[in-house]
Amino acid sequence: MDIKQQLHSFDLTRTEMEALQLQLQSQIQITPYSGQPQIVAGVDLAYFDNQAIAVIVAMDVATKKVIETVSYMDTVSNDYIPGFLAFRELPLFLEAWKKLKSSPDLVFFDGNGILHPHRVGIATHASFWIDKPTIGIAKTPMIGTYQTPSPVQGSYEWIYDQDEIIGAVLRTQTDVKPVYVSVGNRVTLQNTIDFTMHWVGNKSRIPEITRQPDLLTRELRRDYLHSQKNG
Repeated sequence: MDIKQQLHSFDLTRTEMEALQLQLQSQIQITPYSGQPQIVAGVDLAYFDNQAIAVIVAMDVATKKVIETVSYMDTVSNDYIPGFLAFRELPLFLEAWKKLKSSPDLVFFDGNGILHPHRVGIATHASFWIDKPTIGIAKTPMIGTYQTPSPVQGSYEWIYDQDEIIGAVLRTQTDVKPVYVSVGNRVTLQNTIDFTMHWVGNKSRIPEITRQPDLLTRELRRDYLHSQKNG
């Protein structure tokens, strides 16, 4: 897949990164998704030593079957700074994205969308590069306050930053820890909840659309470490 726009350099100071996030924040579109997606992709990254690998898995919405998987491994250039994860991970994701032959209608990220201090988590930030609607699914909340949802599968509560709704805490499996979902860009929060629940399987609280790339990153990480050990 082509990268739609080269937005900025990744060699930025913290002040420049913050200014860029605030600039992108004004361009976020929280609008209903039109129609039904046919192909969606899930994204995950894993770290080992000073390396990281980005994995993208494209899946068919109707059959929930994997269509394509791509990956890209490289040295991590930027240090981790809370709130600025996208600047560390996007360079690897974008290289993996270039390898993708299918054309996803929607992309899920293992991370946050607007559930972020500046409303520009990795799912939101990436959408401006790839020109696709995006959704963030996180295992832990970054910010916000919320009530605990009912233990029943499919129940949820809004996540607030003061009076603003910025995400939902969603129970994907009965009596199992919830996940934290948020709009990336060009979807509504209700779209985010509905699309996430479509991908919930029987094996995990993590929906299959992000669970599959998570499993593959773990496998590739193991293979890499094994090869290094047996050099």
